[in-house]
Amino acid sequence: MAYTVTFWGTRGSIPTPGAATARYGGNTPCVAVEGAGGELVVLDAGTGIRALGLELVEKQNGAVKVEILLSHAHWDHIQGLPHFKPFFAPGNTVRIWGTRQGTASLEAILRQQMDPAVFPVPLDALSASLTVQQVDMEEFSIGEFRVRTIKLRHPGTTLGFRLTPAKGGPSIAYVTDNELGSGGRYEVSKNWRHDFVSFLKGVDLVIHDAMYTPAELEQHRGWGHSTYEEAATLAQDAGAKQLVLFHHEPEHGDKEMDGLLAAARKFAKARGSSLEVVAAEEGMKVTL
Repeated sequence: MAYTVTFWGTRGSIPTPGAATARYGGNTPCVAVEGAGGELVVLDAGTGIRALGLELVEKQNGAVKVEILLSHAHWDHIQGLPHFKPFFAPGNTVRIWGTRQGTASLEAILRQQMDPAVFPVPLDALSASLTVQQVDMEEFSIGEFRVRTIKLRHPGTTLGFRLTPAKGGPSIAYVTDNELGSGGRYEVSKNWRHDFVSFLKGVDLVIHDAMYTPAELEQHRGWGHSTYEEAATLAQDAGAKQLVLFHHEPEHGDKEMDGLLAAARKFAKARGSSLEVVAAEEGMKVTL
């Protein structure tokens, strides 16, 4: 099955609009995976989901049906949800998948996000049919995709996703907010790195956190993020065909991102692999 991956938000932590980020984008994480038959799976709901929602409503041919996979509930990954226009039209169907955070269910977190104290429209006021699906299993199906999950090294409970067409075809892994190096204390197994490489083995496209340069990481160990060198090494170890650097540092404008991408490609080439390395740009499309 052929499908298209579109980047609607590429930035980490906080939106960074302006001329300095125009090419790589200032919206926070949101990636859309659309099958040839119209199947739509959205990965994270940062501010990028607002523009996606507008496009869905503009080209609407019948009711909109959307599946949203949330890696975790940190603000930059859910802050676009209250502004997702398909929520506000009857007949539309939205299902949000994600895991609990400690004792708080995902639905409870989303209700708090739209509590009248911080947002004027409560979750119950949405016109669309909304389902919040707790993810407590390692593998499940969404339409034409099989989805596998793995717990990542990031504060809170954070999931990575691997999507593969159920009838066969290229796979994609979405792994943002993940600390590959030393630092931080995370509730993962001692064999996590080995298991993680196995989880990604042979993936066609891996989207991975590459927030920091190696020098910047020294000031941010334990924050739950990685460098472009760590991301490239992981992708090569897993035999991935293409790596997309993602969750860009708010202080990295387009000029800094050009330099980071060049350094990442040089690093990957020096390790002697055919890995293709690109940096996520808002509006970028990849066809698999």
